[in-house]
Amino acid sequence: MGTFEKGRVCVKNFGREKGAKCVVVNILDENFVEVLCKDRKKRRKCNRRHLVPTEEMMAIGSDEEAAKALA
Repeated sequence: MGTFEKGRVCVKNFGREKGAKCVVVNILDENFVEVLCKDRKKRRKCNRRHLVPTEEMMAIGSDEEAAKALA
């Protein structure tokens, strides 16, 4: 489960945000992470099974900087 670390860029593969890029900003437990999606300015809790990690990493500053970098 080491593929989901802070700053990892992922693609959501389930739900209403399917296909959207997001970045992991916090690890909550073994099943859930907190993500910041490209089109939303609010952090969301997301199941790890609903994410596909990419090879991209991002330095996490503020939420606004992360949202701009995803765009």
